[in-house]
Amino acid sequence: MAETATQFLIAKCQFCGKLNRVDAARVADLPKCGDCATPMRLDRPLKISDSEFDRVIQGTDVSVLVDFYADWCGPCRMMATTLDEFALASKGQVLVVKVDTDANPSLSQRFEIRGIPTLMAFRNGQEIGRHVGLADRKVMEALTAGSRAGTH
Repeated sequence: MAETATQFLIAKCQFCGKLNRVDAARVADLPKCGDCATPMRLDRPLKISDSEFDRVIQGTDVSVLVDFYADWCGPCRMMATTLDEFALASKGQVLVVKVDTDANPSLSQRFEIRGIPTLMAFRNGQEIGRHVGLADRKVMEALTAGSRAGTH
C-alpha cells in the first residue's frame, strides 16, 4: 500500500489574523492557531487580503477556491450560502477563501476582475479555472477539480 504525501494548507486565524500551516487531513480535528490557540474553523470560507493572498495560494497543497466579492453585491450575497455549503462539504480537500474587491483593489486589477462574483480556482499556485457570475455547487466542484470544461 503506497503512502500518500501529507498535504498542507495555509489558513488565516479568524480571531488574531495569523497565517497557520495546517495538515489538510486534520482539518476536522479543529486545529488551533499557533498564536492565540483558538480552534480554527476551516469548514467555512476564510476572508483574506492582498497581503496574505500569495502566501495562501502558493503555500496550500490542496485546491484553493477564491471568491472575489463585495458586500454591496446582490449576486455575491445570493451565492454566499452555496459557497458556505461547498466549503463545509469539501473541508480538507479544498480551501475556500474570500477576497473583498473593494478592500483589495490591487488583487482585482492583478487578476483582471471585471465582474463579481468571480470564482477562481488555484492549484500549486497556478490558476486552474475561473467563473464569473452566480455559480452553483457543480461549477465550484468543476473549477476545483481543474476541469477546463467547467471554466467560464
